[in-house]
Amino acid sequence: MATNTNRPTSPHLQVYKLPLTGIISITHRMTGVMLSAGLILFVYIVSSVAGGATSYTAMQELMSVWLVKLIYWGFIYALFFHLCHGVRHLIWDAGKSFDRDTLNRYALIELGCSLVLTLLTLILTSE
Repeated sequence: MATNTNRPTSPHLQVYKLPLTGIISITHRMTGVMLSAGLILFVYIVSSVAGGATSYTAMQELMSVWLVKLIYWGFIYALFFHLCHGVRHLIWDAGKSFDRDTLNRYALIELGCSLVLTLLTLILTSE
């Protein structure tokens, strides 16, 4: 039995370029997982506040480590990104903005708004 080697191969990740809306959709799912995992950090913070001065001081020392701060700000960005994408889904639920140009424009607006909200939070909470 001879095999046909001239037939086209199906697209794969090295050839196929995901559209912006696909990347945003995957990122939305990833930020949802990040927010779920970030709840562990939130519970730790709340329990340290309830645990008294010693545990609160230990939590503050841990939160001052640059890697923990980076994780914290990643959590904040994930929260705002997830919020902005949720607003976009509400617009879709109303049956609006399904043409390609609007989808891409709203995706860029979503990215910009989540970044601006994160930066505003950083500015407003800086010491």
